[in-house]
Amino acid sequence: MQQKQTMNSTEIPAGRIVALDPGTKRVGVAVSDESRLIATPLPHIERKSWKSLLTSVQSVLTDFDAVALVLGLPLETDGSESEMSTEARDMARKFTLSLEIPVFLQDERATSYEAKSRMWEQGVSLAESRKNVDSEAAAIILTDFLGSISPANK
Repeated sequence: MQQKQTMNSTEIPAGRIVALDPGTKRVGVAVSDESRLIATPLPHIERKSWKSLLTSVQSVLTDFDAVALVLGLPLETDGSESEMSTEARDMARKFTLSLEIPVFLQDERATSYEAKSRMWEQGVSLAESRKNVDSEAAAIILTDFLGSISPANK
């Protein structure tokens, strides 16, 4: 598993990248375009078991011919680890062992709040925003990750 701080864009082959916002009940999903400029939310994945999650993620990766996977790392506001950070790191380790593409962690502090705010500004209903907030957060995670690997940021 690779950390954001130790990677560079040459470590990731050209192509789409998928991001996940792991939650206890749902996992938000987003995918980049080929040029890695736009992150688009996809339908979330219901989290039932590791095996079903892995199967669903593998399906998304295959459908979009993704070359890398990014998982949100839920740190505390002060940057310290939380119980969910430990779970996200464990999930990233399992994906690294199960997939043949690189897996990265991306700081996701406050992405759910930002996602809710964006949807509210767009006039999305409360019911719709509850259904889509996880994948909107995954799109924010992916956008942040894409910005960190952009040659302009080096």
